[in-house]
Amino acid sequence: MSQIQEQNAWKTNGFLFLLIDLLLLAGSLYSFAVSNIPLAVIGVILFIFVGFGFLVVQPNQGYVLTFFGKYIGSVREDGFYWVNPLATKKKISLRVRNFNSEKIKVNDAEGNPIEIGAVVVWRVIDSAKAVLDMEDVEEFVDIQSETAIRSIASRYPYDSHDKDIESLQGNPDEVSHAMQYELQERLKIAGVEILEARISHLAYAPEIAQAMLRRQQAQAIIAARQKIVEGAMGMVTTVLKDLEAQGVVDLDEERKASMANNLLVALVSDSGTTPVINTGSLYT
Repeated sequence: MSQIQEQNAWKTNGFLFLLIDLLLLAGSLYSFAVSNIPLAVIGVILFIFVGFGFLVVQPNQGYVLTFFGKYIGSVREDGFYWVNPLATKKKISLRVRNFNSEKIKVNDAEGNPIEIGAVVVWRVIDSAKAVLDMEDVEEFVDIQSETAIRSIASRYPYDSHDKDIESLQGNPDEVSHAMQYELQERLKIAGVEILEARISHLAYAPEIAQAMLRRQQAQAIIAARQKIVEGAMGMVTTVLKDLEAQGVVDLDEERKASMANNLLVALVSDSGTTPVINTGSLYT
Protein backbone atom coordinates (compact mmCIF):
# COMPACT_ATOMS: atom_id res chain seq x y z
CA MET A 1 0.00 0.00 0.00
CA SER A 2 1.26 3.47 -0.87
CA GLN A 3 2.71 5.55 1.99
CA ILE A 4 1.95 8.88 0.30
CA GLN A 5 0.50 11.42 2.71
CA GLU A 6 -0.62 14.92 1.84
CA GLN A 7 1.86 17.67 2.75
CA ASN A 8 2.11 21.37 2.01
CA ALA A 9 4.11 22.30 -1.05
CA TRP A 10 6.51 25.21 -1.09
CA LYS A 11 4.87 28.34 -2.45
CA THR A 12 5.28 32.09 -2.27
CA ASN A 13 3.39 35.27 -3.09
CA GLY A 14 2.43 35.26 -6.74
CA PHE A 15 2.18 39.02 -7.02
CA LEU A 16 5.85 39.45 -6.03
CA PHE A 17 6.97 37.16 -8.84
CA LEU A 18 4.53 38.80 -11.21
CA LEU A 19 6.36 42.08 -10.58
CA ILE A 20 9.71 40.33 -11.14
CA ASP A 21 8.38 38.81 -14.36
CA LEU A 22 7.23 42.19 -15.63
CA LEU A 23 10.65 43.66 -14.84
CA LEU A 24 12.28 40.84 -16.82
CA LEU A 25 9.99 41.60 -19.76
CA ALA A 26 10.79 45.30 -19.58
CA GLY A 27 14.53 44.53 -19.39
CA SER A 28 14.29 42.27 -22.43
CA LEU A 29 12.49 44.93 -24.46
CA TYR A 30 15.09 47.51 -23.45
CA SER A 31 17.89 45.13 -24.45
CA PHE A 32 16.32 44.67 -27.87
CA ALA A 33 16.00 48.41 -28.18
CA VAL A 34 19.71 48.96 -27.51
CA SER A 35 20.62 45.99 -29.74
CA ASN A 36 21.92 43.84 -26.88
CA ILE A 37 20.48 40.67 -28.39
CA PRO A 38 22.12 38.02 -26.10
CA LEU A 39 20.89 39.79 -22.97
CA ALA A 40 17.44 40.22 -24.52
CA VAL A 41 17.21 36.51 -25.34
CA ILE A 42 18.24 35.57 -21.79
CA GLY A 43 15.62 37.96 -20.44
CA VAL A 44 12.87 36.44 -22.61
CA ILE A 45 13.85 32.90 -21.52
CA LEU A 46 13.73 33.93 -17.85
CA PHE A 47 10.40 35.70 -18.42
CA ILE A 48 8.87 32.52 -19.87
CA PHE A 49 10.44 30.31 -17.17
CA VAL A 50 9.08 32.43 -14.32
CA GLY A 51 5.65 32.48 -15.98
CA PHE A 52 5.36 28.68 -15.67
CA GLY A 53 5.38 28.98 -11.87
CA PHE A 54 2.19 31.02 -11.47
CA LEU A 55 -0.72 29.18 -9.84
CA VAL A 56 -4.25 30.41 -9.15
CA VAL A 57 -6.13 28.29 -6.60
CA GLN A 58 -9.91 28.71 -6.37
CA PRO A 59 -11.86 28.11 -3.12
CA ASN A 60 -12.32 24.37 -2.33
CA GLN A 61 -9.79 23.43 -4.98
CA GLY A 62 -6.36 21.93 -4.68
CA TYR A 63 -3.27 21.18 -6.75
CA VAL A 64 -0.97 18.20 -6.36
CA LEU A 65 2.62 18.97 -7.39
CA THR A 66 5.17 16.45 -8.64
CA PHE A 67 8.75 17.21 -9.60
CA PHE A 68 10.33 14.78 -12.07
CA GLY A 69 8.03 12.00 -10.87
CA LYS A 70 8.32 12.73 -7.14
CA TYR A 71 5.51 14.14 -5.02
CA ILE A 72 6.62 17.45 -3.51
CA GLY A 73 3.38 18.61 -1.87
CA SER A 74 -0.09 20.05 -2.38
CA VAL A 75 -1.51 23.56 -2.47
CA ARG A 76 -5.01 23.80 -0.92
CA GLU A 77 -5.30 27.43 0.19
CA ASP A 78 -7.09 29.65 -2.30
CA GLY A 79 -5.08 32.54 -3.69
CA PHE A 80 -2.42 33.55 -6.21
CA TYR A 81 0.95 31.79 -5.75
CA TRP A 82 4.27 31.11 -7.39
CA VAL A 83 5.61 27.55 -7.16
CA ASN A 84 8.40 25.51 -8.73
CA PRO A 85 8.05 26.23 -12.48
CA LEU A 86 9.24 22.72 -13.37
CA ALA A 87 6.65 20.99 -11.21
CA THR A 88 3.69 19.20 -12.79
CA LYS A 89 0.40 20.51 -11.41
CA LYS A 90 -2.66 18.25 -11.10
CA LYS A 91 -5.92 19.95 -10.13
CA ILE A 92 -8.48 18.25 -7.89
CA SER A 93 -11.80 19.42 -6.46
CA LEU A 94 -12.18 19.50 -2.66
CA ARG A 95 -15.87 20.37 -2.81
CA VAL A 96 -18.59 18.22 -1.23
CA ARG A 97 -20.06 15.84 -3.79
CA ASN A 98 -23.13 13.61 -3.99
CA PHE A 99 -23.22 10.10 -5.36
CA ASN A 100 -26.67 8.65 -6.09
CA SER A 101 -26.36 4.91 -6.62
CA GLU A 102 -28.37 2.87 -9.07
CA LYS A 103 -31.11 0.57 -7.75
CA ILE A 104 -29.32 -2.63 -6.80
CA LYS A 105 -31.01 -6.03 -6.49
CA VAL A 106 -29.67 -8.00 -3.51
CA ASN A 107 -30.89 -10.57 -0.98
CA ASP A 108 -31.57 -9.30 2.54
CA ALA A 109 -30.62 -11.17 5.74
CA GLU A 110 -33.64 -13.48 5.33
CA GLY A 111 -32.84 -14.30 1.71
CA ASN A 112 -35.61 -12.15 0.21
CA PRO A 113 -34.68 -10.33 -3.02
CA ILE A 114 -34.97 -6.56 -2.57
CA GLU A 115 -34.12 -3.41 -4.49
CA ILE A 116 -32.01 -0.84 -2.66
CA GLY A 117 -30.34 2.44 -3.53
CA ALA A 118 -28.43 5.02 -1.50
CA VAL A 119 -27.19 8.60 -1.54
CA VAL A 120 -23.57 9.07 -0.48
CA VAL A 121 -22.17 12.52 0.40
CA TRP A 122 -18.37 12.68 0.23
CA ARG A 123 -15.34 14.89 -0.29
CA VAL A 124 -11.60 14.56 -0.77
CA ILE A 125 -9.57 15.30 2.36
CA ASP A 126 -6.19 13.94 1.20
CA SER A 127 -5.40 15.25 -2.27
CA ALA A 128 -2.19 13.22 -2.61
CA LYS A 129 -3.96 9.87 -2.10
CA ALA A 130 -6.91 10.85 -4.30
CA VAL A 131 -4.67 11.85 -7.22
CA LEU A 132 -1.59 9.65 -6.94
CA ASP A 133 -3.04 6.44 -5.47
CA MET A 134 -6.23 6.38 -7.53
CA GLU A 135 -6.66 6.08 -11.29
CA ASP A 136 -10.08 7.76 -11.02
CA VAL A 137 -11.29 8.67 -7.53
CA GLU A 138 -14.92 9.21 -8.60
CA GLU A 139 -15.10 5.78 -10.24
CA PHE A 140 -13.51 4.25 -7.15
CA VAL A 141 -16.16 5.85 -4.91
CA ASP A 142 -18.88 4.59 -7.27
CA ILE A 143 -17.71 0.96 -7.22
CA GLN A 144 -16.92 0.82 -3.50
CA SER A 145 -20.27 2.43 -2.64
CA GLU A 146 -22.16 -0.27 -4.54
CA THR A 147 -20.14 -2.96 -2.78
CA ALA A 148 -20.82 -1.42 0.65
CA ILE A 149 -24.56 -1.09 -0.07
CA ARG A 150 -24.74 -4.78 -1.02
CA SER A 151 -22.86 -5.74 2.13
CA ILE A 152 -25.12 -3.70 4.44
CA ALA A 153 -28.34 -4.88 2.74
CA SER A 154 -27.37 -8.52 3.28
CA ARG A 155 -26.91 -7.99 7.05
CA TYR A 156 -30.43 -6.75 7.81
CA PRO A 157 -33.91 -8.08 7.07
CA TYR A 158 -36.19 -5.86 5.01
CA ASP A 159 -38.61 -5.48 7.92
CA SER A 160 -39.16 -6.99 11.36
CA HIS A 161 -41.95 -6.82 13.94
CA ASP A 162 -39.48 -7.77 16.66
CA LYS A 163 -38.19 -4.58 18.26
CA ASP A 164 -34.93 -6.29 19.19
CA ILE A 165 -34.10 -7.03 15.54
CA GLU A 166 -32.93 -4.06 13.47
CA SER A 167 -34.25 -3.87 9.90
CA LEU A 168 -33.65 -1.80 6.78
CA GLN A 169 -37.11 -0.28 6.92
CA GLY A 170 -37.58 -0.01 10.66
CA ASN A 171 -34.15 1.37 11.67
CA PRO A 172 -33.00 3.81 8.97
CA ASP A 173 -30.67 5.78 11.26
CA GLU A 174 -28.82 2.71 12.51
CA VAL A 175 -28.52 1.36 8.97
CA SER A 176 -27.22 4.74 7.75
CA HIS A 177 -24.54 4.82 10.46
CA ALA A 178 -23.48 1.27 9.60
CA MET A 179 -23.34 2.14 5.89
CA GLN A 180 -21.31 5.31 6.57
CA TYR A 181 -18.81 3.35 8.67
CA GLU A 182 -18.53 0.62 6.03
CA LEU A 183 -17.92 3.15 3.27
CA GLN A 184 -15.38 5.10 5.31
CA GLU A 185 -13.36 1.95 5.94
CA ARG A 186 -13.37 1.12 2.23
CA LEU A 187 -12.58 4.63 0.99
CA LYS A 188 -10.00 5.88 3.47
CA ILE A 189 -7.21 4.55 1.21
CA ALA A 190 -8.46 7.03 -1.42
CA GLY A 191 -8.22 10.04 0.90
CA VAL A 192 -12.01 10.41 0.95
CA GLU A 193 -14.26 11.39 3.86
CA ILE A 194 -17.86 10.11 3.93
CA LEU A 195 -20.11 12.83 5.35
CA GLU A 196 -23.40 10.95 5.05
CA ALA A 197 -24.84 7.75 3.59
CA ARG A 198 -28.59 7.13 3.51
CA ILE A 199 -30.97 4.74 1.79
CA SER A 200 -32.81 6.54 -1.00
CA HIS A 201 -34.79 3.59 -2.38
CA LEU A 202 -36.00 0.40 -0.68
CA ALA A 203 -38.52 -2.09 -2.03
CA TYR A 204 -39.08 -5.79 -2.51
CA ALA A 205 -38.09 -7.11 -5.93
CA PRO A 206 -41.08 -7.09 -8.34
CA GLU A 207 -41.28 -10.89 -8.53
CA ILE A 208 -42.10 -11.23 -4.82
CA ALA A 209 -43.59 -7.81 -4.06
CA GLN A 210 -47.24 -9.00 -3.93
CA ALA A 211 -46.48 -12.08 -1.86
CA MET A 212 -44.39 -10.09 0.63
CA LEU A 213 -47.10 -7.44 0.86
CA ARG A 214 -49.60 -10.11 1.88
CA ARG A 215 -47.13 -11.51 4.40
CA GLN A 216 -46.55 -8.06 5.85
CA GLN A 217 -50.29 -7.53 6.18
CA ALA A 218 -50.69 -10.90 7.91
CA GLN A 219 -47.82 -10.17 10.28
CA ALA A 220 -49.27 -6.75 11.06
CA ILE A 221 -52.71 -8.26 11.80
CA ILE A 222 -51.18 -10.91 14.07
CA ALA A 223 -49.13 -8.31 15.93
CA ALA A 224 -52.17 -6.04 16.31
CA ARG A 225 -54.32 -8.93 17.54
CA GLN A 226 -51.69 -9.84 20.09
CA LYS A 227 -51.67 -6.30 21.46
CA ILE A 228 -55.48 -6.19 21.56
CA VAL A 229 -55.69 -9.49 23.44
CA GLU A 230 -53.01 -8.42 25.91
CA GLY A 231 -54.88 -5.18 26.57
CA ALA A 232 -58.24 -6.92 26.87
CA MET A 233 -56.85 -9.43 29.38
CA GLY A 234 -55.60 -6.59 31.52
CA MET A 235 -58.97 -4.85 31.36
CA VAL A 236 -60.89 -8.03 32.28
CA THR A 237 -58.60 -8.69 35.23
CA THR A 238 -59.08 -5.13 36.46
CA VAL A 239 -62.88 -5.32 36.08
CA LEU A 240 -63.15 -8.58 38.04
CA LYS A 241 -60.91 -7.27 40.81
CA ASP A 242 -62.89 -4.01 41.08
CA LEU A 243 -66.24 -5.87 41.21
CA GLU A 244 -65.05 -8.07 44.05
CA ALA A 245 -63.35 -5.22 45.91
CA GLN A 246 -66.45 -3.02 45.79
CA GLY A 247 -68.77 -5.88 46.74
CA VAL A 248 -71.04 -5.32 43.74
CA VAL A 249 -71.39 -9.02 43.00
CA ASP A 250 -70.19 -12.28 44.48
CA LEU A 251 -68.89 -14.50 41.67
CA ASP A 252 -67.89 -18.11 41.95
CA GLU A 253 -65.08 -19.48 39.75
CA GLU A 254 -67.46 -20.72 37.03
CA ARG A 255 -69.20 -17.35 36.73
CA LYS A 256 -65.82 -15.54 36.75
CA ALA A 257 -64.75 -17.68 33.79
CA SER A 258 -68.01 -17.06 31.98
CA MET A 259 -67.83 -13.31 32.60
CA ALA A 260 -64.19 -13.14 31.52
CA ASN A 261 -65.06 -15.02 28.31
CA ASN A 262 -67.92 -12.66 27.47
CA LEU A 263 -65.86 -9.55 28.25
CA LEU A 264 -63.03 -10.79 26.03
CA VAL A 265 -65.50 -11.44 23.19
CA ALA A 266 -66.89 -7.92 23.56
CA LEU A 267 -63.45 -6.27 23.68
CA VAL A 268 -61.66 -8.29 21.00
CA SER A 269 -64.41 -8.76 18.40
CA ASP A 270 -64.13 -6.70 15.18
CA SER A 271 -67.91 -6.25 14.94
CA GLY A 272 -70.42 -5.18 17.55
CA THR A 273 -71.42 -7.92 19.98
CA THR A 274 -74.18 -8.28 22.54
CA PRO A 275 -72.94 -10.94 24.93
CA VAL A 276 -75.01 -12.05 27.90
CA ILE A 277 -72.88 -11.51 30.98
CA ASN A 278 -73.83 -13.80 33.84
CA THR A 279 -73.02 -11.98 37.06
CA GLY A 280 -74.82 -14.48 39.29
CA SER A 281 -77.52 -13.75 41.85
CA LEU A 282 -77.52 -10.70 44.06
CA TYR A 283 -79.02 -12.88 46.79
CA THR A 284 -77.51 -15.94 48.28
